[in-house]
Amino acid sequence: MKVLNSKEQQRHRLERDMQRFLEKGGSIKEVPSGVSGTDPVSGKGHQTVLFNGPRETSRTDLSQVAATIDARKHKPKRQRLNPRPQRKLLYDDFGEPLRWVWQDR
Repeated sequence: MKVLNSKEQQRHRLERDMQRFLEKGGSIKEVPSGVSGTDPVSGKGHQTVLFNGPRETSRTDLSQVAATIDARKHKPKRQRLNPRPQRKLLYDDFGEPLRWVWQDR
C-alpha cells in the first residue's frame, strides 16, 4: 500500500523548498489580502488579467464535420447477406402459448 504524505510532511517540504529558493537569490512578493486578479482599468470584472487581449487564432469551422456526422446518422443500416431465421411463438385458439417455430425473414 502506498503511504501518503501527511500535512506536516507537506508543510516541511514546502518550507524547505522556499528556503532553497530564497538562498538562490529568489524573492517573494507579498500580495495584500483582498486584491483581485481582475484588471481594474478595463472595468470588466469577469475577465482575468491573463485573458484580456484579443484572440490570437480564429475559430475552426466545423459545419462540414457536423454535416458528415448527420449524414451517417440517416444512412440505412447494412442488411445481412444471409438473414437469420427468427423464432416466433404460436398461440392456440384460446390465446395460450402453444409452441415456438422458426421463420425465415
